[in-house]
Amino acid sequence: MGNRLSKIYTRTGDDGSTGLGDGSRVGKDNPRVGAYGAVDELNSALGVVLACEVPEAVRDVLTRVQHELFNLGGELCIPGMALVHAAEIERLERELDGFNEDLPPLKDFILPGGGMAAAQCHLARTICRRAEREVVALSRTESVRAEAMRYLNRLSDLLFVIARVLARASAHGEVLWQHERVRR
Repeated sequence: MGNRLSKIYTRTGDDGSTGLGDGSRVGKDNPRVGAYGAVDELNSALGVVLACEVPEAVRDVLTRVQHELFNLGGELCIPGMALVHAAEIERLERELDGFNEDLPPLKDFILPGGGMAAAQCHLARTICRRAEREVVALSRTESVRAEAMRYLNRLSDLLFVIARVLARASAHGEVLWQHERVRR
């Protein structure tokens, strides 16, 4: 295991810069920092979902995903590092298919809601989409492995399906968009 933090503040970022995992320093508004910051925010949002009552199968998947997101953040923080692989993406796909198997087909859009856990999972899904956009933006100027973008894309799909599962498991159920209201 690497160094443990014994002192939390270093004052090295007081000038608006931060250190990457390879020792180089960049501005805190650097696209790479934005990308791994959004992944960190997503990981925190999943922690909020896990603070809710969720089925054990969901808890197991999201806990593992938190570890994988920590790896993804590390990959984004250290240029040239490869910590997320095709196997994790394939596992997300299998889990997505498994959770989706028992859900009824969608005929309408679903609004974020359906109880606290489902609503928090929808919020995590939107943060995941933003993290994906940040990683794509970074890939326009610096090298980013395709697995990073694929992982986030698949994870957002999985979070949508898990939000549906959580809404249906709660007493609230899914909240369907009432599109008739907007017709004139």
